Amino acid sequence: MYNYICRVHIFFLARNDIQHASVQYILDSVIEELVQNPERRFIYVEIAFFWRWWNQQSNDTRNIVKDLVNAGRLEFISGGWCMHDEATTYYNSIIDQHTLGAEFLRDQFGECARPKIGWQIDPFGHSREVASLFAQMGFDGLFFARADYQDSDLRNSTKTMEMIWKGSANLGRQSWLFTGLLADFYDPPDSLCFDRSCGDQPIIDDPSLNDYNVPERVQTFIDAAHDQAYGFATNHIMMTMGSDFHYENANLWFKNLDKLIKYVNAQQTNGSDVNVFYSTPSCYVYALNKVDRAWTSKTDDFFPLGDTPHGFWTGYFTSRAALKRYERHSNNILQATRQLNALSQINLRNDIFYLSEAMGIVQHHDAISGTEKQNVADDYAQRLSEGIDKAADVINNAYAKLLPNESKVPMNATQFLCQYSNISECLPIEGQKQFTLTLWNPTIHPIIYHVRVPVTKEYLIRDPMGSIVSAEYVPISTITRNIPGRKSSAQNQYIFTTSLPALGFSTYYFEAKIGEKIKKQKTTTTRNEACILENEYIRVEFDDHGNLQQILNLEKGIAVPFTAQGFYWYTSFAGNNSRPEFQSSGAYVFRPLTSKIQPVSTTRTITCTKTETVQSALIVFNAWASQEVSLFHGMRTVEIEWTVGPVPIDDNVGKEIIIRYDTDIESASKYYTDANGREVLERIRNYRPTWNYSIVENVSGNYNPINSRIWIKDNKRQLTVLIDRSEGGASILDGSIEIMVHRRIAHDDSLGINEPLNETAFGEGLVVRGKHFLILESPENSSRIHRVGAQQLFMHPIATYALPQTSYANYSKAYHQTWSALSESMPLNVHLLTLDQLNPKQFLIRVEHYFELNEDDIYSHPVEVDLQAFFKSLGTITDLTELTLGANMPLSQLHRLDWRTTDKESSHIDMPSEFCSDQ
Repeated sequence: MYNYICRVHIFFLARNDIQHASVQYILDSVIEELVQNPERRFIYVEIAFFWRWWNQQSNDTRNIVKDLVNAGRLEFISGGWCMHDEATTYYNSIIDQHTLGAEFLRDQFGECARPKIGWQIDPFGHSREVASLFAQMGFDGLFFARADYQDSDLRNSTKTMEMIWKGSANLGRQSWLFTGLLADFYDPPDSLCFDRSCGDQPIIDDPSLNDYNVPERVQTFIDAAHDQAYGFATNHIMMTMGSDFHYENANLWFKNLDKLIKYVNAQQTNGSDVNVFYSTPSCYVYALNKVDRAWTSKTDDFFPLGDTPHGFWTGYFTSRAALKRYERHSNNILQATRQLNALSQINLRNDIFYLSEAMGIVQHHDAISGTEKQNVADDYAQRLSEGIDKAADVINNAYAKLLPNESKVPMNATQFLCQYSNISECLPIEGQKQFTLTLWNPTIHPIIYHVRVPVTKEYLIRDPMGSIVSAEYVPISTITRNIPGRKSSAQNQYIFTTSLPALGFSTYYFEAKIGEKIKKQKTTTTRNEACILENEYIRVEFDDHGNLQQILNLEKGIAVPFTAQGFYWYTSFAGNNSRPEFQSSGAYVFRPLTSKIQPVSTTRTITCTKTETVQSALIVFNAWASQEVSLFHGMRTVEIEWTVGPVPIDDNVGKEIIIRYDTDIESASKYYTDANGREVLERIRNYRPTWNYSIVENVSGNYNPINSRIWIKDNKRQLTVLIDRSEGGASILDGSIEIMVHRRIAHDDSLGINEPLNETAFGEGLVVRGKHFLILESPENSSRIHRVGAQQLFMHPIATYALPQTSYANYSKAYHQTWSALSESMPLNVHLLTLDQLNPKQFLIRVEHYFELNEDDIYSHPVEVDLQAFFKSLGTITDLTELTLGANMPLSQLHRLDWRTTDKESSHIDMPSEFCSDQ
């Protein structure tokens, strides 16, 4: 049957991160068994769990583990803090959580523990950006287990289960990554599971016993090897021996596999073509590389994933929308805290670890994805909250050093965060005679930022120069005041515009003037009348029923009429999950009962408020859905703050809530979504680039993850929507964008959670609030607006408050009220991704050019930056080493495997010595 030896690499894995099983028992048992036989191998992935186990081990055990690592018998794969999700994660957080794991491995084990293979066997779809990031981390390969059933069937029949994934349209060969799809999910072959949780027969090799079964067990394995080899292009295949919750008793596995290897290989004397041995993914990739063959390539991604005709895993793009926003907010605080720690040189990195670690865990493919039980989601949120509390202490210590001026007057007021500002609540400042607001700008460019501060009395506000701020004093909407759980008594808020320095802060001093009349800006309000919001760049028109009629770009003379805009919902399919056609919608799967959407209301009300700073239209659809459309002076984006919930399911009908933007743009079935906040991919409705797609679910089968933006366009107009968290969306009709913002479902999809996605708070359905930002531009000019806008939304200013018991005159003498770490402005197309103080004299910095090739006439071109300008406030750079993306080895020492494609291309890169050398 075969004219070559089929070389079977078997290796061992255990996913034990949820439910009963405990990683400590697995590691205890596996280490003991590895010591027994030098041929045995084991791979380990998620460092968060290993780190916990490692901290409890004796020096003797640690030395044993180090010996196993150095011998290549215990191999760390991926090496991130967790096996992260790929659809709902942001690239910054992916890099951070891998850096966290890589740093631990480097510090404890050295180069021998450096991961060389990505192992994403359980995420529910796979992002091209992740392949690019892994390649830049120095990985030689990537393996995963889940792909669309139509895609995997075709690949298996054409021997293209393994390929070269071209991870970036911009970075060329340095983003290429050898990628393989596992044959049996991540499970052992049928009937060859030897874990105590399995019912398969062990190998009984005593011929004197009646249940002696070596011939049957051996033939079963050989048949499985032949079946698997059918879908692969070389005589090397790999078999995963393990699964969820396995290896608490590793002896069962290793004892049976020792026997299996012995007896299978013995059959070669009888003509068998199967040779089996213990191996690891890196050894397998190295063996494939030595074959020196050409591989097919792939340039798109593996979204969306359908495992059955009716089972598209596109619901989790939105599931647990509040947690998705909280994660993004936490990352914002994490990056700002690192910056402040570094620039103040207080060296409190260990205190930041709590938030770094919590963020690393939340990237898990059953965390940020929203595919966990409610009590687990609560735990993730609590970890983030506790990490933020620790970070707030670091922020306070940093400001204690940065704020005092030359007089060195110590800070006598603690800086604190108000994390309920999205519902206009900041309890500590209520009723205060004076307080300060300090805004930290974490970007390396000066920005204009609009502030909202909820108050219970009127104040004079002074800017950093001591001038009185022209602020709008406006009511907080009834919608906000009635959000369940809001404790604030504030009925009004101040809105004003700030100008913040690059990588620096500005402080605003609030002073109550009791009995003194404060001049107020003119405010006009209309109700249920036609309304126009307009500034110098944008015009937004509504009719008297609250319908969005048109958006105009006044500067470019571009108009987009809207045929509809607002909230709609899909009815969740309620099935018993017994067969594919009965697949229910749930935390993982989005399956609407029909493709017809229903408006949340047939009527709506509109209240328009206009001030000199902002013009807004509050549109209330019903008791649980509203949006406030705001246009600020001087801005080129339209802000839509949406509020959804409690979504009613008293009728036992699950509801998937979307915001729809229907226009006359001739989009020709195309729409565009970003990958993890970085590059943008073209999507075509009801189409897949690499196989003939059979349409069954014409809504959920077109949903894709959106991490920062989605757009549609024609020759003259492009409508881009920026979002503040990961959401799912699509263009189901030409000219239309729909984004799912909330889900409340009465049934489970039977894919692992075993409970409905029914989030509640304060005794009723959860209320979720978020923002969309609309950009109307010509296609050729859109990128400079949405690229900059998305970065500023992702890294928005961090507001801290303080309660100084002193007058403004004394405060202004004692403290700096504005400061920037930069001595000169940075190019607009450069972003500071990471600034982390590793020790008193060493810093980790990542800068990126974040425009894509050919998307902007000016900002797509390469640019040079002076790194010393970043650090002038810290001193003079004396040494600089360029590292891999994971920051765990010098780039000059990286030597990845070379591959050839069937397109007669090579992945080989000749790096100039000056590019790799230390500076």
